[in-house]
Amino acid sequence: MPPRGVKKGSKRARQYEHIKDSLEERGEPRAEEIAARTVNKERARSGEARDPSRLSREDISSGRRGGIRAHRTSPRGRTKEQLYEEAKDLGVKGRSTMTKAQLQRAVSRKRG
Repeated sequence: MPPRGVKKGSKRARQYEHIKDSLEERGEPRAEEIAARTVNKERARSGEARDPSRLSREDISSGRRGGIRAHRTSPRGRTKEQLYEEAKDLGVKGRSTMTKAQLQRAVSRKRG
């Protein structure tokens, strides 16, 4: 079932099904969630979403992000910019001078 706001038979509905099926073939247990997030991000980037977040509009596309991060030996996860934005939303003090690792720790402490 595609995310809310996506009409049956539309390009985004087909995109959702394609991503979900691909992930299920690989045995990904969260296939529906990942597919919905990917489609929602693409909708936000193309101006189809009603209230897209700034990060969804300005971050690199889902496909490009996956390609860049796919074969890294370094830790995966959110970018420093994404962690910074989350820290800002959570009201973390001193975030502008923090490293990525420090931001990760601060955000996880604030989240509880």
